[in-house]
Amino acid sequence: MNVIVSNKYQNMLATLDIDIIKSINGEFEVEDLIKQFTNFYYNKMILDITAIKGYQNIKNIQKLSVNFDMSKVIILLDDSAMVNSKGYLSQLVSMGIYNFTRNINAVKFLIDNPNSYKDVAQYQNLSGNNDNDNSVPNYDTFTGSGSGGLRIVGFQNVTAHAGATTLVYMLKKHLETNYNVVAIEVDNDDFKYFSDKTLKTTTSLDLSYNISNNPDAEVILVDLNGSKQSNLCNEVIYLIEPGLIKLNKLIRNDRDAFQKLKDKMIVLNKSILNDRDIGDFEKETDSRIFFNIPYVDDKKEREKVLDDFLIALGFSRINSSGGNKTKLFNIFK
Repeated sequence: MNVIVSNKYQNMLATLDIDIIKSINGEFEVEDLIKQFTNFYYNKMILDITAIKGYQNIKNIQKLSVNFDMSKVIILLDDSAMVNSKGYLSQLVSMGIYNFTRNINAVKFLIDNPNSYKDVAQYQNLSGNNDNDNSVPNYDTFTGSGSGGLRIVGFQNVTAHAGATTLVYMLKKHLETNYNVVAIEVDNDDFKYFSDKTLKTTTSLDLSYNISNNPDAEVILVDLNGSKQSNLCNEVIYLIEPGLIKLNKLIRNDRDAFQKLKDKMIVLNKSILNDRDIGDFEKETDSRIFFNIPYVDDKKEREKVLDDFLIALGFSRINSSGGNKTKLFNIFK
């Protein structure tokens, strides 16, 4: 049986299909949590980080780590720049806190598949030059992998024409009402067909520069188009259009394609599969599907399934109320 400690993400955590023995909601001092759970038996504690009063101060998280068995705690991070900064994540790892995520779908996975140090070693800064004497880590300038709180999400087509360009464009529209978001296309020029002058196009060689040239951005979406610069992203989403011809072409070209995608974030796009089909797909390919996106109408201002997808990725400031009505095709902008 599991425990949920929630605050900002109460509604999101309520959707988890897990056995719950106790659930509390609110903002708590670390000492209050220690008193409540020191002698309380549970399998895992799912902890919304915003439920910890003063969670931005890493010393409060340190108090938690000293008094709890952190192998039994899964922390759902918020999307603030501070919590996602390189220094903050590094200190979590240094305290032996390995089970943290921004993705609600990953919480259930971590219950049965907890991280080891190897899984989070990439976040740890061993040089010691990233922090000062204050309790809050410094903000970094861009050096890759989304430092300084900037979240960079890459999109890569696995099957041909799996829809990365259109998906990036639509996700940008969904995010930009609540986030400062930038979309960049690499080594191609298909963005021009969307008649949106805020979309950016660059080359693999100049991608790092184009990322760093957006100091106010909270989120950067990158249509990678096969670029080898995926290391500049916090995470890469691998898109598969699960049509029979597309899949057969993929396997004929590379029989180890799904083996190479092991432990990657696979998303089905332009999909007609239902839940049962997805289960069969996962068994046959020995893979795990993060999300299933059906065909969506790129002329609509909002698609609920894309809001759900962004929430699953950990973007909490999503508004599904819809946007302004536009012309059907908006060809002549």
